[in-house]
Amino acid sequence: MKTDEKIKVHTETKSDLPGLWGMTETVLRKFKGVAFFLALIPIFLLYILCIGLAASPGFAIFDWVLPQLQETSWFFKGLSLGLCFGLSYLLYALCLVLVVPLVNKILPLRLKESRGNWYSLQVIPWYYHNALVQLVRYTVLDLMTPTPLNMFFFKAMGMKMGKNCIINTTNISDPCLIELGDYVTIGGSATMFAHYGQGGYLIISKTKIGDYSTVGLKASIMGNVIVGKHCMVSAHSVLLPKTVLQDHEQA
Repeated sequence: MKTDEKIKVHTETKSDLPGLWGMTETVLRKFKGVAFFLALIPIFLLYILCIGLAASPGFAIFDWVLPQLQETSWFFKGLSLGLCFGLSYLLYALCLVLVVPLVNKILPLRLKESRGNWYSLQVIPWYYHNALVQLVRYTVLDLMTPTPLNMFFFKAMGMKMGKNCIINTTNISDPCLIELGDYVTIGGSATMFAHYGQGGYLIISKTKIGDYSTVGLKASIMGNVIVGKHCMVSAHSVLLPKTVLQDHEQA
């Protein structure tokens, strides 16, 4: 029975949704390659918007400084432009952390818990939400981890976070479905996300970590995991989906 379900997930093109949404999803599944390419176009446009807005203050600085350097020596001009570049990059990093959550909030897509075919309309919010997270994660977020800035970013992207938490990693996906209690410590290079694939399905499900719990170095916590209060997730350990750690338990 399980084998039949897996085959159906990969081969079934007809949607269970009613009306126009069902027709759209059916077309999406019939022409997967084209649909995937078309889904990338808005992401490229969002990237251009976010990067352009974040880079604008730096270009404004260059535009103001360059006329001031026309009569200066090559050495002073090179030094000045180098310092301007450094300042502009730092401003870009700070602005990107502000711009991306704002764009994420403006988008009319909200990530929710779900279970379904990889090629479903319900996957689109997950796809776009994480595309915006990765834009910051793979460009500037490592430079500000662990500081209040990286925690501000994840919080602005929807992560629920109690007081006095420490996050010493950028390996986080689906932040809007991750909940941290008070005094939670996430160790260096730990991985957390709120989804997983199983039997051809994409399951999007919340991940929760209770008060005073610690996630060790390079540990991995998958979707649909609950960690209680005062728990210890050991370094390099893996918490698979549906894992529940009771209060004071160690994994």
